[in-house]
Amino acid sequence: MTSKVGPKGQVVIPKEMRDRLGIRPGDRVAFSLADGGLLVEAVDAKAPLKARFEGSGMLGTLELEHRHEVAHDR
Repeated sequence: MTSKVGPKGQVVIPKEMRDRLGIRPGDRVAFSLADGGLLVEAVDAKAPLKARFEGSGMLGTLELEHRHEVAHDR
């Protein structure tokens, strides 16, 4: 895969590669020289929090705990 270097030296990481590495907007990447080329590595790439705990029952547990705290604070 290739990508064109823009006027500010910016390049676009192809979507297929971003998806495979879990790189999302706002994630950090590290650059290094390796074997006459450029190596780009994901740094602290994290999966989005949205829906991470879906189906775990955590929402119900948190709501119950909150109701319990509110009842005891009165």
